[in-house]
Amino acid sequence: MKQAKGFIGSLLDLSFTSLITSKIIKLLYILSIVGAGLAALSMIATSFAASTMTGLFTLLILAPLVFFLSVIYARVLLEIVIVIFRISENTAEIAEQGRHHPSGSTGDTPEL
Repeated sequence: MKQAKGFIGSLLDLSFTSLITSKIIKLLYILSIVGAGLAALSMIATSFAASTMTGLFTLLILAPLVFFLSVIYARVLLEIVIVIFRISENTAEIAEQGRHHPSGSTGDTPEL
């Protein structure tokens, strides 16, 4: 089995045998939460600049709704990415096991 590379080693791996996405997925999620929060604050500030009623509507209803929908969307996308990477890792592990224990290695082949 291959030895796991560090972040820098994975980043500089030109053959792409070591993947970094699973190592930085938490950072990507935090950045998406921060981005959704900044977008919500921007919406609130813009709405209050337009009018007080629009600002209050955005503050109480629209901005929280957009924030939570954005975070949910980002979370689902990142979970899909992680599932794909886990499928890749599991498939590689199964292929490695198949190389060590090829099927039919017992010598018993059925005759037709």
